[in-house]
Amino acid sequence: MMRRLTLAALAVFAACLAAGAGSFAAGLKIELPPPQAALAPGIGSDLARNRCLNCHSTDYIATQPPGKPLAFWKAEVEKMRKVYGAQVADDEIAPLAEYLARAYGSGQ
Repeated sequence: MMRRLTLAALAVFAACLAAGAGSFAAGLKIELPPPQAALAPGIGSDLARNRCLNCHSTDYIATQPPGKPLAFWKAEVEKMRKVYGAQVADDEIAPLAEYLARAYGSGQ
């Protein structure tokens, strides 16, 4: 008898949950985030697009601390190569860091 009551109570509870879930989903509104920022135009933007955007969104690059010097960006590019395995050739480090410093840093 007690087992039947427990099962009946669980069935009623499950039915209430199912009925409530439908009304919740009907009123659910999802807002998508705004579109990504575009890479800043300029010499080196194609290189950044082909190297950096393999792993990062443009927003990730654009939201780095502002005003950082060339040395910061060079260290970041080297870290991405050595620590995370970014496919950046030796002769691409300087132009990539220079672009990032001009577009997102102090330019120096």
